[in-house]
Amino acid sequence: MKRKLLSLVMAGAMVLSLAACGNTTTGNTGDTGNTGAGNTGVEPTATEIPTDEEITLNMWCIATESDSNRHSYEAAIADMAEKYPNITLNWEAFENESYKTKIKAAVSANEMPDIFFTWSCAFLQDFVDAGKVYCLDAAYEEFKDELPESMLGNSTYDGKHYGVPLTMNIVGLFANMDLLKSVGYDEIPGTYEEFIECCDALKAAGIIPFGCAGKETWCVTEYLESVIEKSVGYETLNDIFLGRATWDNADVAAAVDTFQSLVNNGYFDPNGIALGNDEVKANFMDGKYAFYMNGTWNCADFANNAEFFPKVKVAEFPVINADKATLGQLIGGPSDTLAVAASSANADIAAKYCFELGKLICHYGYLDGCGLPAWTPYGDTSAVNALTQDVAVICGNATGYVLFGDTAMNADDANTYLSYVDLVYGCEVDGQGFIEGLSTDIR
Repeated sequence: MKRKLLSLVMAGAMVLSLAACGNTTTGNTGDTGNTGAGNTGVEPTATEIPTDEEITLNMWCIATESDSNRHSYEAAIADMAEKYPNITLNWEAFENESYKTKIKAAVSANEMPDIFFTWSCAFLQDFVDAGKVYCLDAAYEEFKDELPESMLGNSTYDGKHYGVPLTMNIVGLFANMDLLKSVGYDEIPGTYEEFIECCDALKAAGIIPFGCAGKETWCVTEYLESVIEKSVGYETLNDIFLGRATWDNADVAAAVDTFQSLVNNGYFDPNGIALGNDEVKANFMDGKYAFYMNGTWNCADFANNAEFFPKVKVAEFPVINADKATLGQLIGGPSDTLAVAASSANADIAAKYCFELGKLICHYGYLDGCGLPAWTPYGDTSAVNALTQDVAVICGNATGYVLFGDTAMNADDANTYLSYVDLVYGCEVDGQGFIEGLSTDIR
């Protein structure tokens, strides 16, 4: 039953993701569009990884010591070292926000590692358009039976594949049920009205409803984008993120005002604006906040905390405007990706290595509860934690996905968008100022 559910989740999520970002036609018709080989000028060919030649590959990722995915990377890399003892993989992990700056600078300077972590959709597309990413079409042939092509939809440009997907995640509404039960709630409220009543009851009891890391703007978007999506519908938000519609939308302005009312009502930790995500997550697990809106990769850390795990449940954010949004419309989808630099001296070998490594990271990440698998699950998956299984049920009922905004948009637009998100969270602009500013500064 579990395997059947996961198959349905994977099929549904990937079809929806293709509608969002897949099969993108890039604006650059140079090397990436014509040869499919980045800036190498030749078609890539499949190759076997040699076992009698000393090879060194460098990799960058975001699996820091505190990251939920750390173990999956370590386990996968250990397996690869055992299989290919002649290959030395030097890997470095960087904090999420700093990595975005680092990888963009490396692409500009043509100083990229052989293999690098990237987010899919427009984030990766910028690098593909610049001719800096190696085409993976030839290497993919060996793995297509284990990795559905639909899973590559968010990293396919001009019909060519440039990324190896890992796990997929959504934004989840995590709740400390001990705190909710203390104010009379045995379940996470299912309607927005009940949700607000619950927040008021928590506040009256001296419990902070929300923890949010204002120091890391992507964490604020986990709240704001959920509020917008459940106010205007996923189609509208998706079209705006992908440039098919303007930000000049009164319903979006109203949704931003709704989010800001949550801030002004004192539902957020006032100290959170200066905190990082690790601190906020720790506070949530320590019982300081009742709710924590963040990616479902957090299921792994929650499951590993024996004291906290029995207290936590996950749901999707409730519908605010039922005329335009429904349950099943989610923020997230397949995004975490590995790619190969076209400038790599061993690009063909790195391509196959990247697929094998990505399959293992996906496998261990799924077992750990870091997300749902992009690859077809294998082996014994019976130990997958109950919280991740609940996420699978939520995704199994999905009717639409909107990829995280700062991933769906190109780099310049994403930076502008995030700067306005900061202004909203700091209550420096309201909904009208938000849409007017973005309409002027983006399009």
